[in-house]
Amino acid sequence: MAKKKNIFQRVWIPEALKPFVYNRYMFTFLGFLVWLTFFDKHDFILQHSYRNKLGDLIHEREYYITQIDINKTEMKELFTNNRNLEKFAREKYYMKRDNEDVFVF
Repeated sequence: MAKKKNIFQRVWIPEALKPFVYNRYMFTFLGFLVWLTFFDKHDFILQHSYRNKLGDLIHEREYYITQIDINKTEMKELFTNNRNLEKFAREKYYMKRDNEDVFVF
């Protein structure tokens, strides 16, 4: 009857790596690394996608902060000068005086 080979004898491993492969702590570390990469609730892949999403949200937040500042300055200009308010109303809302006709191109 043929003698069965264990799993380490079936796979060829270079001599330089044998001390690391046969080490039980290395098996434990590799198992832990595989578990954290794929199976854990907070795995590495999910954490990477969260970091990307966080970066996008930070850029979006900066964009909206600048837009708020621009709109505040526009509102300040509109409410301090009646000429600017009239210009804004005519351009955005197509308002006109009673004796005028508005042509939109």
